[in-house]
Amino acid sequence: MSSDQRGSAISKPLATLLIVCGAIGLFAAFELATEYMKTLKDPTYVPNCAVNVLVTCGPNMGSWQGSLFGFSNTIIGLIAFGFPIAVGMSVFAGARFSAWYWRLFNLGMLGGYVFITWLYSESIFSLGTLCPWCMVVWAVTIPSFWYTTAWNLREGHYGQALRGFGQHLYDWAWVITALNYLLVAVLAQVRLEWLQLLL
Repeated sequence: MSSDQRGSAISKPLATLLIVCGAIGLFAAFELATEYMKTLKDPTYVPNCAVNVLVTCGPNMGSWQGSLFGFSNTIIGLIAFGFPIAVGMSVFAGARFSAWYWRLFNLGMLGGYVFITWLYSESIFSLGTLCPWCMVVWAVTIPSFWYTTAWNLREGHYGQALRGFGQHLYDWAWVITALNYLLVAVLAQVRLEWLQLLL
């Protein structure tokens, strides 16, 4: 029986990464959702993520960017972060999935990555704030996307010609993730000078 017929499964370390990142992201989304609801009940309520003028989530939650589709983005997080947890747990239970399933999962990861890229760009350049819980969401989405994409390429789910590239991308995914973090930090420093708070 071919691997396409039997399906494939990510490695246990990658499954663990998805579970951990999904759980952390889910917790952050839950915190944002509860803080958002508290501010709706009491406009004078100070969210637990309000550290100072720069590091706060109030402006983000109250902005149109925080409700891009007409409802709070936190609802998207509460739903979306359940998927990597479910996939990771399924792999530990011995599940194997067809290539189309992994491509669809990767598409979801891409959607999440594009969304948080837009969100941190808006947060830095338009809102001028750094939302703590939002940053947690960004931090877990970035490695989840890069490792999932690299694994799919390595497994040949996007064509055999890309397997070699996928292997290299997988080997260096931790570097790409670090550079992605660095990019966010540099953009925030250039626009918001957040390092001044540490000095």
